[in-house]
Amino acid sequence: MRLSLISLICLIALSCKEAPKKNTETKPVEETGATIDTSKYPAALNKILEAHGGLDIWKSKSVLSFEIPKPNNREKHTIDLRSRNEKIEMPGVLMGSNGSDIWLKDDDNIYEGNAIFYHNLMFYFYSMPFVLADNGIQYSETEALQFEGKSYPGIRVSFSEGVGLSSKDEYYLHYDPATFQMAWLGYTVTFRSGEKSDDIRWIRYNDWKNIDGVILPNTLTWHEYEGRDIGKAKPSLNFENVSLSETALPANFFIQPEGAEIVSASE
Repeated sequence: MRLSLISLICLIALSCKEAPKKNTETKPVEETGATIDTSKYPAALNKILEAHGGLDIWKSKSVLSFEIPKPNNREKHTIDLRSRNEKIEMPGVLMGSNGSDIWLKDDDNIYEGNAIFYHNLMFYFYSMPFVLADNGIQYSETEALQFEGKSYPGIRVSFSEGVGLSSKDEYYLHYDPATFQMAWLGYTVTFRSGEKSDDIRWIRYNDWKNIDGVILPNTLTWHEYEGRDIGKAKPSLNFENVSLSETALPANFFIQPEGAEIVSASE
């Protein structure tokens, strides 16, 4: 079966043809061992980060790896948390980034998606809330999200001009007021259009696992929605064989392999 860029999105939300383009030019705030200045973050975000293990623990890690099972294949994602270089392995296809380029190895021409679009996409969703402590991010207030009679306070996240490929993307991080664990992520899509959007799509985060001291999701669940009114859940997306390591991978792990081609935004 031909592999599609958004096969996972088709499984969880037929109406969701795209997800937000990650701000791939943002980097972790400080390198390992440096003092982390948490005063730049809203008080609520600091409490959310602490509820998920703490930013210091997250920043002590060098490599994140996880697998996403699909109906007809399995993807393995490996990310260098310092550079955000990445390698995605799936049957018959390799793609990744090496610090300057995004590359794709697809000898049988079976991949139908956009490797630039998919670069860091699942990493970004999976690594919430920590990626919302990157550089180039602006924070503001937003109204609470209501779901099944419960109110979830939130933080609106936007990006400085020129940050990443889609600096007009916006995120809405909503959390449980009792535990400060992340509960919902709202996001808009500006990739390709380049225009701000008020169409906010919603993912529920309510299934967590402790991975070496960091609280990360077992599953992500997209929901139907109308504005800020959340509807029924779609099938959840699972993450398996998750690992975090403090040891960096060899520099050549992410280099463009023989037979791979550099891809451009227009592809």
